[in-house]
Amino acid sequence: MNVLLVLAYLFFIGSVFGWIIELLWRNIFSKSKKWINPGFCTGPYLPLYGFGLCALFLLATLEKYFAGMSPFWSKIILFIIMALVMTLIEYLSGIFSLKYLKVRLWDYSDCWGNIQGIICPLYSFFWALLGGVYYFAIHPHILSGLTWLSKNLAFSFFIGMFFGIFIIDVVNSAQLVVKLKKFAEEHSIVLVYDKIKEDIKRYHEENDRKYHFFSPFKSGKSLSEHLMNIKKNIEDRININERE
Repeated sequence: MNVLLVLAYLFFIGSVFGWIIELLWRNIFSKSKKWINPGFCTGPYLPLYGFGLCALFLLATLEKYFAGMSPFWSKIILFIIMALVMTLIEYLSGIFSLKYLKVRLWDYSDCWGNIQGIICPLYSFFWALLGGVYYFAIHPHILSGLTWLSKNLAFSFFIGMFFGIFIIDVVNSAQLVVKLKKFAEEHSIVLVYDKIKEDIKRYHEENDRKYHFFSPFKSGKSLSEHLMNIKKNIEDRININERE
């Protein structure tokens, strides 16, 4: 099968299943314990995981270069490489959104050893575990599975539809981020993407309004009002820290 076609399938699978993992993870382990649509886009997919699965697929082919080593150490080195590459992808995505867009898509500031709140040893370890799960449970069957999927015209049509919707979603989300960037630059702050969603959801709960899970920025208030509320919360936290 053509490598680009394989990567297209993997990007789709990784993005969708990554979204599911992230949704469950944040609800189970996050402090807020709230069902909030994770990620940059509004649809049920996370591009970071899509790129990550493509990277894991390509990295798994490197094992042949460790032929002279014991199977145990070759796999350990492979999983370390996977963790480093996934951490690099995470860092580049995070630093781009933070420095250029003035938006923080996730925040590891409370984790030990974090770098700019974008990456930390704990999540690098989780990436290594995820690499191990991929290597043992998915990679041995992935080519045969993708070959079957490529012969299924209905699924191929679904993949094409996914990328069409995905591109439209990215364009719309980018337009939103431009507004967030303008507000952040005007007020010299960095906005946390999930905090905005949490503020909007809290507004719906307090006013007994229906919350739109896949339209997390849809609200009875304007986006500017929510952003001003978040700005006030940031200023209040800064004042509290200064007094302490």
